[in-house]
Amino acid sequence: MIRPGTFQCGPDPLRQFDEWAARARRAGIETPNAMALATVGRVGAPSVRMVLFQGWLRGGLTFFTNYRSRKARELAASPRAACVVYWDELGRQIRLEGRVVRLTRSESAAYFAKRPRGSQLSAWVSPQSEVLAEGASWSGRRRLLKERARVERRFTGKPVPCPPFWGGYALVPRRIEFWQAAPNRLHCRMAYLRGRVGWTVRELAP
Repeated sequence: MIRPGTFQCGPDPLRQFDEWAARARRAGIETPNAMALATVGRVGAPSVRMVLFQGWLRGGLTFFTNYRSRKARELAASPRAACVVYWDELGRQIRLEGRVVRLTRSESAAYFAKRPRGSQLSAWVSPQSEVLAEGASWSGRRRLLKERARVERRFTGKPVPCPPFWGGYALVPRRIEFWQAAPNRLHCRMAYLRGRVGWTVRELAP
C-alpha cells in the first residue's frame, strides 16, 4: 500500500501515467490495465464498460474491440470518450478525457498477433453487442460455441489473422487527472490540461 499523501508531479502526464501503471503491476494487482470507458451515442445518452488499455500510440491510450460493437458505433457517431483507471489497493485513480482516433490496420494487426490464440479465435466468432437469442435459454451461446469450434478447425495449423472488423483505438487526452487518497477525505488531485504548447497543471480541491 502506498502511503496516502501528496505525490510528485512531473511535466509529462503520459510518463506519469506509465509510472503509476508500472507501480500497479509491481503491486501484483490482477488486472492493472483495466479501465472504465465511457462513450456517447447519437442521442447523447452515455454508456460505460470495462476494457483493457494497452499502452500508447499516436499520443493516445489504446484499447481494442470489434468495430461492430456498441462502443464502436458510438465512437463513430461521437469520436470522444472518457475513461478512469482505478487501483483500490494503491488508493489511486487516473481520469482521461479526449478525442478518439482509429488505429491503422497494421497497428491493429501487430497487437492482434500478440494476443493468446484462444482470444484471436474468439475475435472471429463473437458478433459483439448483438442479440444472440430471445429469452433465457442460452440457445444463442450454444450456437456461438459451435461457431467457435468451426473457426478453430478452419485455422488449425495456421496463424490466426486479424479480422477485418476488429481493431484498435487511441484515446488522445486533452485532460488527465491524477487522484490519490489521503486521510480524512482530503484527497490529492492534480489535473493536466493540454494546450497549444504543452500541458498546464492545476491542483484541484478534493
